[in-house]
Amino acid sequence: MTQTNGAIGSMSGDTAAVPEFPHDPSEASATPADSAPNSGSPEPGAPADAAAAAPSADPAAAPADGADSGDRLRQVEAELAALQTEHENLRGQYMRIAADFDNFRKRQSRDRDDLKLQITCTTVAEILPVVDNFERARQQLNPQHEEAQALHGSYLALYRQLVDVLKQLGVSPMRVEGEPFDPSLHEAVMREPSEEHPEDVVIAELQRGYSLHERVLRHALVKVSMGPGPSGGAPAIDPVTGGEQDG
Repeated sequence: MTQTNGAIGSMSGDTAAVPEFPHDPSEASATPADSAPNSGSPEPGAPADAAAAAPSADPAAAPADGADSGDRLRQVEAELAALQTEHENLRGQYMRIAADFDNFRKRQSRDRDDLKLQITCTTVAEILPVVDNFERARQQLNPQHEEAQALHGSYLALYRQLVDVLKQLGVSPMRVEGEPFDPSLHEAVMREPSEEHPEDVVIAELQRGYSLHERVLRHALVKVSMGPGPSGGAPAIDPVTGGEQDG
């Protein structure tokens, strides 16, 4: 009995040492294939299947994208052209406004200077008769006594002060004697023949004229030469009146 159990134990030990193989060859070949779907990487022998499984590109998508890009480009170009046109218009408006403002500023400055000169001329013209009186008094007075000379000196100092103020304002007297007659500067109140001066030459100043910055404040009242007297019985013609004069 003991031997029988030992034989059985040795047989069982031999049986466990021999590997078991499946009886069906199809089962043996199917065993690796069953685990293939569970693996993440495809088998080396199936590249065609992987390419077929990849998503194919849409042939109509590329032209559509190109059309959208072209429309967007044209839109940007149109916007750029509109902005350039607006910029040119605004720049032109700015240049015109700047030119108008510059002209306005110059006109205002010129008008201000003209108004200032006009006010000065009006004021000085009212003072000129006072200057004439000083001139007449200076020519007529001839003080002999010491007291009269002191008074005359005070008068001359006042006259010189007045003349200096007029000079500072730009007033200057006209020097007309011996000058050709100029209607824009002179006013002829008398005409007489002269053997010493040719015709239309100022031979005497009756009232002094004044100018302010080359602008006439008052015309000079003058006596004008008619030239040498007429010879023989031919009557002389007055250039002012156009009438005949007796010889």
